[in-house]
Amino acid sequence: MRILGIAGGMDFPHEDFFKPTLTSGAMVHDSAAVLIEDGKVVAAFEEERLNRIKHTGKFPVHAIQSCLDTQGIQLGDIDKIVYYSAEPQAKFETITYRNQYRDLTFRDPKAWLAERLQQYFNLSYSKEDIVYVNHHYCHAASAYYMSGFDQSLVVTIDGASPEGDAGIIFDANKDAMKPIHHISNNDSLGGFYNTVIGLLGYSTHDEYKVMGLAPYGDPSVFRRLFKKAYTLLPDGKFRLNTGWYFVLIDALNPRLKGEEFTQEHKDVAAALQETLEQVVMHMLTHFQKSTGHTRLCLAGGVAHNCSLNGKILYSGLFDEVFVQPASHDAGNALGGALLLSRKLNADIGTEKLRHLYWGTDIPASDTLDKVLKKWDKFITFKKADNIVELTARLLAEGSVIGWVQGRSEFGPRALGNRSILADPRPAENKKIINEMVKKREGYRPFAPSILEEYVSDYYEMPSTKAPYSYMNFVLATKQDKQSSLGAVTHVDGTARIQTVSRDVNERYWSLINEFRKLTGVPILLNTSFNNNAEPIVDSEEDAIVSFLTTNIHALVIGDYLIEKKTISKDNYLELIPGRLAQAELKKSIGSGADGKRKTNHYIRLHFEEKYKSTISEDVFHILERAEEEKTLEEWIEQFEHTDLAAQEIIDACIDLWSKRLITLRPSYAL
Repeated sequence: MRILGIAGGMDFPHEDFFKPTLTSGAMVHDSAAVLIEDGKVVAAFEEERLNRIKHTGKFPVHAIQSCLDTQGIQLGDIDKIVYYSAEPQAKFETITYRNQYRDLTFRDPKAWLAERLQQYFNLSYSKEDIVYVNHHYCHAASAYYMSGFDQSLVVTIDGASPEGDAGIIFDANKDAMKPIHHISNNDSLGGFYNTVIGLLGYSTHDEYKVMGLAPYGDPSVFRRLFKKAYTLLPDGKFRLNTGWYFVLIDALNPRLKGEEFTQEHKDVAAALQETLEQVVMHMLTHFQKSTGHTRLCLAGGVAHNCSLNGKILYSGLFDEVFVQPASHDAGNALGGALLLSRKLNADIGTEKLRHLYWGTDIPASDTLDKVLKKWDKFITFKKADNIVELTARLLAEGSVIGWVQGRSEFGPRALGNRSILADPRPAENKKIINEMVKKREGYRPFAPSILEEYVSDYYEMPSTKAPYSYMNFVLATKQDKQSSLGAVTHVDGTARIQTVSRDVNERYWSLINEFRKLTGVPILLNTSFNNNAEPIVDSEEDAIVSFLTTNIHALVIGDYLIEKKTISKDNYLELIPGRLAQAELKKSIGSGADGKRKTNHYIRLHFEEKYKSTISEDVFHILERAEEEKTLEEWIEQFEHTDLAAQEIIDACIDLWSKRLITLRPSYAL
């Protein structure tokens, strides 16, 4: 049986019409699609990897199509489709979607989803084969049914859900998951965390940045103040003080985005992290005792807090802990499909999670060779029989390398198939990579990928068992190893580790092992292959573009070593600028500094201000008529500009390309 799980909103990539009216007020984000056949995951894609918009909440049309393409099937070959919310069934008789003109009401949510599918895929799908599943049940199933446990305490914690829960605690036994406690949206730990980080110049999806900032602060400075934010109640319950936020505002100087961090800001981050850990441990301690479970499964957005997860391990409260690597809402596409699969055929069961390499595969060498040749004005490339040994030597000599192999990972982490790799030893590599690629805050740490055979030699291993293959846990680095791992050891002596198994990812294991032979260190610095403006690369084309618009030294795709040519800006004249399907061009009339009328032009993606840039009238004109498929040189010739004006157009297009607001591709790729 084929079951397709989907998560996300109802907007197609080019639309900005349909806004779900949720009681939680939560925004839809992290769209995804997952295909399961007879209890086994065969394909899984986050929409952001394909439409190239971080945390996109659009209807996951590209992810659905990619799942189908992976298996060579059509939508009509899917037996059941699962959507990750029970809101239409649990809360309302209708669904209301609001477009720019009016409210559109649909009394049959299954028929509405079937209609959307038919509109895009041009294929009728029966509403009787569509199932809606509770948001947090999806989270729980994504963890429990892939943990390999036959019984467990299952805890989900996130920001909010349409059903009104910001978390549910389950007593799980065999196929049954019995809810024993609900955390309401009013007491949302995810919402609380997001509220506080807003005063630190951050917003939703920046939680991990504040987690990384916390070790630089002293939690005791704001401890008394933060204790007023919550009340621990009997039976593992708690309550948040919603009015406390205004007390915090009066107690510190909020940081604006882009400003320097003061010690005060760092201390707030430390107190916030400590508060989250105390409240969660209060819950876990009670429910472990009341249920007697010695195993724990975690999911929901808060489960991505790796520092919290490490504290749970070191507490010894459980014998085993499993954290779903795709704990965010994209993982609900997985959980919904797993839940229905178990319900329809419990005898099949589901597989224990071994890896997350369920996405796009790189093409065969002959196809890849053709792709690389399209960019031969910008790159040199060669196929090497000893690519692993060659890459290991480059890394040992100090190169920073993009590494693209096999199928892409599902979830927010690059686990060795879509990674940027470097030597983990020099502490300055943190600064170098942050500046040359990520263009992000210098304090943020990088993760070590370590051969699983050596993990206990380098890290303080807790007695609690857990899979360390997914960067889910922060562990303490052994004291005598910290100075030799300067690039992957955080300021507090910890690291968010990834163990690498030869059985699961032989090529990545072999690369690290070759590096070990050269240096004596069985570890590589691993960070996601992307810049600050884009999701992790998915295809070989994504990797080439990211390589050309960052300062990475070399790129390895499959068996090919790729390096940059020395070029001039004139080389870009041969490229064809393109507008993305999810891009919108806008004009606005205003006044300049001299008070005279002025027309402003800009482009934005995803119909959000976050992905927006002001552009010149000439660039606006080019993008407005991008379907004409002309090179930059041909466009500039039309304008009859001076050389200086022509260079400004080239510079603007390169900048927009680096921000992923437009595409540039070779004219000889037509």
